[in-house]
Amino acid sequence: MSNVQPAATGPSTGAAAPAPLTIAALEAEITARRDRLAQTIDELAERVRPSSIIQRQTDVAKQRFADVATTPSGELRVERLAAVVAVAAVVGSWLIVRRLRRR
Repeated sequence: MSNVQPAATGPSTGAAAPAPLTIAALEAEITARRDRLAQTIDELAERVRPSSIIQRQTDVAKQRFADVATTPSGELRVERLAAVVAVAAVVGSWLIVRRLRRR
């Protein structure tokens, strides 16, 4: 292996050329990049794992419910909860009546 630095592209700015890297420095750089790549792959694998996705979506749903069901001071918004329960009762009753009529 040689210590040849790739030729610079583009116009010359008159700045001094960087010092050629040693084999040890190149190996260290490759090792560091490999470690960063492995860490990135591990992070991506964690993000796409089904249990992680489910946990994130559960946390989002809980936060949305908390935002809707409580005031900024932490008190329950009874009127909103009552409206949700009433809608659920109407839909449930409609489904039960519909099923009983089919028999």
